[in-house]
Amino acid sequence: MFDCDVLVIGGGIVGLSTAYALTRAAPGTRVTVLEKEHALARHQTGRNSGVIHSGIYYRPGSLKARFAVQGAAEMVKFCAEWGIPHEVTGKLIVATTRDELPRLHALVQRGRENGIPVRELGPAQISEYEPRVRGLAAIHVGTTGVCDYGAVAERLAESSGARVLYGAEVTLVDRRPFGVAVRTADGRVVRAKVLVNCAGLHCDRIARLAGDDPGMRIVPFRGEYYELADPSLVRGLVYPVPDPAFPFLGVHLTRGIDGGVHIGPNAVPALAKEGYGWSVVRPRELGATLAWPGSWAIAREHWRYGAGELHRSLSKRAFTEAVRRLLPIVEESDLRRAAPGVRAQAVLRDGTLVDDFLIREAPRTVHVLNAPSPAATASLPIGREVATRALARL
Repeated sequence: MFDCDVLVIGGGIVGLSTAYALTRAAPGTRVTVLEKEHALARHQTGRNSGVIHSGIYYRPGSLKARFAVQGAAEMVKFCAEWGIPHEVTGKLIVATTRDELPRLHALVQRGRENGIPVRELGPAQISEYEPRVRGLAAIHVGTTGVCDYGAVAERLAESSGARVLYGAEVTLVDRRPFGVAVRTADGRVVRAKVLVNCAGLHCDRIARLAGDDPGMRIVPFRGEYYELADPSLVRGLVYPVPDPAFPFLGVHLTRGIDGGVHIGPNAVPALAKEGYGWSVVRPRELGATLAWPGSWAIAREHWRYGAGELHRSLSKRAFTEAVRRLLPIVEESDLRRAAPGVRAQAVLRDGTLVDDFLIREAPRTVHVLNAPSPAATASLPIGREVATRALARL
């Protein structure tokens, strides 16, 4: 009657880590993964800066804090075990103005509460790590690293033993007391005892197809990147002090596992769920975003911040000026466009940007409704959490 025990929608790193955790926790569990693209990790997983985050930013006790700290250590171990390129580089968080100093000191305290080793630095010590970076003070976080998350996703898929169906965009979900049937755009029907929704940018749509009101909508924010023409200008990872009012970390410098240095991302509203450029507009998806009251609440409250991000999107000079706060030597000609990404940000009806990972349960179903950064870092613990909930429903 059933084609599998657990059906996972979404072939990104969270969906694949869930499949991996399911077969590790309950050997013999039949798992199928539906991926609408023709390859794995085509969206958030494959379009980020590859950072293994330490967990320093996140509220103590939150899922983000717990899972990022656990996940960082586990991700390094997983990469080492499977020969996946990775490196524990450490990173600097740099205050460039006096008003950032209290926030920097608050991060020191938060890091200690989360069990993360942190070293405080003065201007001369910043230069020891990054000779061309300038700041009033900084902290060094030793557990941050970089890896190839696309390769991690591939290995999770192979190691899980799950059946992966490609080109399988979900168009219909029929949930009954005894199980769930899903129809895809090409007419395939897959029946399972339990459904797990790890659809990322489309998770709210899948929740509604299943008959559940998720109480949120995914509002897509495009993150645009440049790369340094001369990567020798930066040795490792350099971040600004983030504004706690926003879930975005600001434009930062990241030396990736390939040796190149990415700069970004900014955060501008995307005109489609997969709106990787201003020319990508999908009226139905844009209309759904505009119809959600939370979108207008964000616009009213954060219009100044949004205007600045928009300016940096449209002006390379403005983007360069943001970079020069950390790296004064850089010129506009030093930056080359790199591939953008889109962040799936859950927004509540009142405009609240959901700050933590959000996992909801319903009959025969588990929905992962908010899993932006640091979800790749935290993917192994997230997968275990989701798998535990799914197995309880078999």
